Parts: sequence; C-alpha cells; structure tokens
Amino acid sequence: MTTTPRQVHLAAHFPGVNNTTVWNDPLQRSQIDFAAFEHFARTAERGRFDYLFLAEGLRLREHKGLIHDLDVVGRPNTLAVLAALAAVTRHIGLVGTLSATFNEPYELARQLATLDHLSNGRAGWNVVTSSDAFHGANFRRGGFLDHGDRYTRASEFVSLAKELWDSWSPDAVVADRASGRFLAEEAVTPFSHRGPQFDVDGRFNVPRSPQGYPVIVQAGDSADGRDFAAEHAEVIFSRHSVFDEAQQFYRDVKGRLAGRGRTEDSLKILPAVTFALGDTDDEAAERARADALAQVGPKTAITVLEQVWGVDLSDRDPDGPLPEFDPDPEASITKGWAPRFPNAVKVAQAWRAQSEAEGLSIRELVITVAGRQSFIGTPSGVAAEIDRYVQERATDGFVIVGTTSPHGLDEFVERVIPELQERGVYRSEYEEGATLRRTLGLPEPTEVAEEVRRVG
Repeated sequence: MTTTPRQVHLAAHFPGVNNTTVWNDPLQRSQIDFAAFEHFARTAERGRFDYLFLAEGLRLREHKGLIHDLDVVGRPNTLAVLAALAAVTRHIGLVGTLSATFNEPYELARQLATLDHLSNGRAGWNVVTSSDAFHGANFRRGGFLDHGDRYTRASEFVSLAKELWDSWSPDAVVADRASGRFLAEEAVTPFSHRGPQFDVDGRFNVPRSPQGYPVIVQAGDSADGRDFAAEHAEVIFSRHSVFDEAQQFYRDVKGRLAGRGRTEDSLKILPAVTFALGDTDDEAAERARADALAQVGPKTAITVLEQVWGVDLSDRDPDGPLPEFDPDPEASITKGWAPRFPNAVKVAQAWRAQSEAEGLSIRELVITVAGRQSFIGTPSGVAAEIDRYVQERATDGFVIVGTTSPHGLDEFVERVIPELQERGVYRSEYEEGATLRRTLGLPEPTEVAEEVRRVG
C-alpha cells in the first residue's frame, strides 16, 4: 500500500545579531532598514515558507564590560516590524519573540490579537522566559524573578492570555456603523483571574481574531521547558539539528503529549539549521569552510572561549592551543547571552580532549563545535536530507537561517525549494486565505480544548 509522505514545514529566521551572520559579506545590509525586512519576507513568501521568525533583544549584550560589537547595529521592536510586514505579505506567518517575564498578559494579548487581525490570521508568538537581573535592570521589576520560577510565570501568563482571547465568542458580532450591526452584551465574557503571578479583572477589548489566538512557539530545552512545550506550545524552535539527537528529542517531547490530551500533529518541532550549497559536494564543502572562517574570525574565537572559561583570554593566540586550566564555574565576564555552555568545566574538558585528539587550534576548535553548517551539499542532496529527517520523524521541518541579511535565504528558495516540491513533500502554492495555524496543519484552539476536556 502506498503511503502519503509527510509534508516538510519550513520557517525562515531573520539572521540578526548572532554567530551565523557573515557581517563582512558585500550582501550584508542594515538591521533596521525596513527594506531589508521586506526583501527577506517577500523571499520567504516566494519560497512558500510557513512563517518568518524574528528574535528580539531587550538589552545590549556586554563582554568584559564593553558593549558587544554587533549589538550596536540595532535590534528594533519585533511587533512593530511584524505589523509593517503584514502590509507587504499575504500568506506567510509572522512570528515574533516576546518575553513572558518582562511583559504583562493583558497588554501583550491585545498586541498579539491586533497583529492577528491586521494579518488576517497569520500571527505567532515565540514565548521566551528571559529572567536574569541583567535584562531586568531595564525594567521596573528588575531581576526579582528567580530562575526556577520563570516557567511558573510563563505557564500562567500563556494560560491567562488564552483566557482573554477566549473571552470573546467565536461568532460575536462586532460593532459596525456602516452595516448597522452592533456588539451584543453577551458576546464578551468578563474575566476575573487570581493566581500566584497575576490578578486581572475586566473585559478584553479586542474581538476574537481569525485564528482564535496566535500560534504559540517555544524554544526551551530543559525538563521544565519540555513540559511547558507539551502543555502550551504548538511549535518548538529546537536546537537539536543532528539526526540522532533530533530524533531522540522528537520522541521525548511528542511522547509527553498524550498525557495532556494532545495528538502528535498538534505540535511541530522545527530545529534551526544553516546551509551551504554547491554544484558538487566538494564545492559546497569549500563554501561551508569559507563561511565558517568568516563567521569565526580570530577575535570571535577568543570571545567564544572566554564565554566558557569566564576570564580574559585576550593574550591567547587563536591559532594556538586551548588553555590548560579548567574554568572557574562561578566566573563570568559575559552578560546578556542565553546560556550557551551551562557546564563550563565539562565543556572545557571535552573541548581540550577533542583539540588534542584532532590537532585543532582554538579557532579551528570553535569552528568545529560552533561554526559549521548543518546541511552541506548540492541542492538535490540537501533536499533529500531534509526530507529524510521529516519522513523518519526526527523533525517536522526546519527553521532556515541564512548567513546574510536580507539575502541569505535567496539561494535556498531558488535552488532547494524546487527540489523539495519535485519530491512531493512541499507545497507548490499556499491555500488561499489560510491562517498560520492551518498552514502548519495545527488544530483550531476549540478542537484542542475539546480534546483536552475529553481526555481529562
């Protein structure tokens, strides 16, 4: 019996101020010029991507007491950019990273519901839990939230946001002077929430949006993060892009869904990946090597090392050996980054062993562990590998990250997308009028609630 292949889902990540971007590339453009965002969004939509994805930084990062070089290029407000992109796109989803720690549920729920209306149902929210005092110093509440409480707040935050979105009847009639129709009193249910994190009363003042509420995306990988994802997330922005690790993560998180009344298809897992293409595998490997050298220059290599060791290593030769001493677990000279190396001593020991075994310098080691491309090969070979991950349930697709802004996605759309379409695993056209949730193949909020009630 012939089985229908699983469809590949793809999202596009605006490169931003991160270690994948090749800043000295002639194609690199402004991080705040709307023309860059517009080109990126139109390219992703031309490639029939499910959604584009913007990260957000709430404070300029620091290293050794100085502002991180790349942050001064600008990190504009996510919601403002997405609202503008809604006006120049028709089909692609618009997902933004927004903190559950440094926002309030009522206000953020209003903003997201508004974006969902403006985009005709294409909004998504990547929920993050930035909780450290360094970020908190930019906000009234400071850094009061203990690290262990971040998912407690986030879970209540998302549950309350859903309560607000659901307070409008799906078939409510909104006031419209032109047609003579007016809102019925019973269409909006008053809410009164009392919880450990929030006390909120009133009526939500944005009518129910086309999706009911935006698609919920999440990126946490800890045990608490995975439980949060199983409870609330509809998409996971995963860091597990190596096949065996990705498959293990997929099985673990999807295995948590049944106990919460959810099906496997109610959650999509999309790891972030980069790529290097060539007409031959050798050419692609050469391009990948060139990109890696551009991404990890001598100064960057030392900076990455300092993030692990927690001390000034500027006197070290990037083409020399790694430090022979272990990091101080309590030391840190970096502020504002998400924890990349939570067990510094273990990481350092593993890196030294690999460096000695393979004869790698500091820079070569950093390139090996942090600078390599995920998919390297011909367009047909990369498409085949993407397809393999999805068919063998290691992922539901990928978040594609280019090396330049805004042109980093161009070659992937022109050369890899047609190969995926030829394989019959990727759409040729969008469904007209589809919401982001429908594009992703996710159930409607009412369907999820009904299934949870039935199982519970």
